[in-house]
Amino acid sequence: MASFIIRRLIASIFVLFAATFLMYILTALSGDPLEDLRQGNAPNKAELIEARTKLLNLDVAPPLRYFLWLGGIFRGDFGVSIQNQPVNALLSNAITSTLTLVTTATIVAIVLGLIVGIVSALRQYTGFDYGVTLMSFLFFSLPIFWVAVLLKQYGAIQINNWLAEPTISVPVIAGISIVTGLIWMSLLGGRWRRRLTVFAVSALATAAVATFFSVTQWFADPSIGIVVFSFLALGIAVGVTAISTGLANRKALYASLIVAAIGIALYFPMLNYILNGMTMWFFLVLAALSVIVSGAIGWFMGAPDRAPVVRTTAIVGFLVAGLIALDKYMSYWAAYSNSSRVRGRPIATVGASTPGLGGNFWVQGIDLFTHLLLPTIAIILISFAGYTRYSRASLLEVMNQDYIRTARAKGLTGRTVVVRHAFRNALIPITTIIAFDVGAIIGGAVITETVFGWTGMGRLFIDGLNAHDPNPVMAFFIVTGALAVLFNLIADLVYAALDPRIKVG
Repeated sequence: MASFIIRRLIASIFVLFAATFLMYILTALSGDPLEDLRQGNAPNKAELIEARTKLLNLDVAPPLRYFLWLGGIFRGDFGVSIQNQPVNALLSNAITSTLTLVTTATIVAIVLGLIVGIVSALRQYTGFDYGVTLMSFLFFSLPIFWVAVLLKQYGAIQINNWLAEPTISVPVIAGISIVTGLIWMSLLGGRWRRRLTVFAVSALATAAVATFFSVTQWFADPSIGIVVFSFLALGIAVGVTAISTGLANRKALYASLIVAAIGIALYFPMLNYILNGMTMWFFLVLAALSVIVSGAIGWFMGAPDRAPVVRTTAIVGFLVAGLIALDKYMSYWAAYSNSSRVRGRPIATVGASTPGLGGNFWVQGIDLFTHLLLPTIAIILISFAGYTRYSRASLLEVMNQDYIRTARAKGLTGRTVVVRHAFRNALIPITTIIAFDVGAIIGGAVITETVFGWTGMGRLFIDGLNAHDPNPVMAFFIVTGALAVLFNLIADLVYAALDPRIKVG
């Protein structure tokens, strides 16, 4: 495997050399970096032109200038911009902003796309499958800049107006209830009597919850509360166990319920004492501890087959801890929304943070969430459509294989056939799509960042192109190219992990 990785890295380096050379030449020949100075009326125009020429080595031919730039890259220096700012500093700020946005959107899109695609494949030719197919093609065909503008209008401006008095009208409650009932009815399937029962129960439950939210104006000061948290924690324990090992594995079920019970017991101490005065490092330590302690419970209770039990309890512990953190964030929502900087309009449309906001760890987290919300949704909608279609097609192809029919003939449960046999092999083509999409998503974030005013890689790239400045453009290109190469290498390694027949070497 080591020799394979080395060979791939060497080949990738040569590909990057060729690609960066072509990109540098095209950028250098796209315009005159001295155009603004030539058209200016400054009394020291000649001195300014001479200074910029020396700064950017404009007196050197572009092919030779590329090698000067390349020598700086080997020293870790991306050069300076046309405004005499170090590109390293510009890149450091830009890449942090962009990766925050892209990482969140990519992870959510992959998870949602896989889940919905798999369920759609398992419910092939049902109402749910047709609905998902329609929505996928609709989202896939929408241009991202148009989606972003619509989100700013209806996902921010209109929602902020509604949050001033967050009551839900009766027609809206009825519409939401009917749509929810139809979704659950098509998702669970069965005979018409069962479908109508599922529709009625889910619609009435949705109407009751929406009415409660409207009467109490829950969205103005949201919270989960110990009662709802207890039901959700126990539901997570049962649901994760059902998917991970099956409810027939009593050791996994009991261990997961113990983890949920510990989370319920720690609910008030965590909210009122432990989570006060929080910092990022302490937050990460608590997240790691929740996974480690939950996994340890699974290890002690899971003998002799410990691995699936540990996996299940670790996931349950992480999700239950996440619910507690979410409730803590909610407790600061009213303070954030009513602050002098936000002024009752919490859903942001521009920028990555609220200037001069201040506040503790939780307020800053809410501020980051409100600024990430709309651009993340814009990227998710476009990516989600592709992941849903690919995962559905891949799973349908796998489910028709001979070894799946053999597994069913052996008497294995449907969950075991899908999770252990079909799902793993269906991930192989999805891995390829994800590897190729990483670079494309960062490139696509140029449009999203422009619409939502994020100062990230997109702004760095656009400003460099407008100024005919190759150094920021090349910094953008190096990052996206390196990420594409890295994730394609990771994809090859994941192939070998998913399919033992594939040899990496």
